[in-house]
Amino acid sequence: MNDFSEIENELRALRPVRPSQKLYESVAHQLDGPAEAGPVDNIVQPNRFRFGWLSLGLGLAAAAVFLILARIDFPIFPRHVPTIAMTPNPASAGAFASAQFIPAGASRVVYHTQDEGLLFRGDSAAPVRRVRSRSRETLQWHNPETGASLRVSYPSEEVQLVPVAGQ
Repeated sequence: MNDFSEIENELRALRPVRPSQKLYESVAHQLDGPAEAGPVDNIVQPNRFRFGWLSLGLGLAAAAVFLILARIDFPIFPRHVPTIAMTPNPASAGAFASAQFIPAGASRVVYHTQDEGLLFRGDSAAPVRRVRSRSRETLQWHNPETGASLRVSYPSEEVQLVPVAGQ
């Protein structure tokens, strides 16, 4: 059984009190009364954004100064272009002796390795794991007589099939 059944029955029996005649008259008077011409003294009105010609002129002047300063040409390339390759000196002993480059170094940087999961090849019963590696290889050569150097860099991608053991 529910202990609150008496209270619930009393709550169902409650009805709201009818508004008084004075409230009806006050609302009717407010609706029929004359509208006020100006703002009421106790209500604060926010200042609206006032657009003037002065602010427009200052904004356009600032934009023009910015565009003029941004358009100033700064030299992209230096005026003195450095020499990329030197021609051999004809007075030297061998004209082709100075054109010999000696390997100076090589590097390989692996920047992304991705495990692509198990792969079941048709010719083998054992699964293999496919691993894809992306790298950048750089080779360097140096000419000791002229001081010239050459560097070549290129990307490479390698896919390895690694046998899976223990399964």
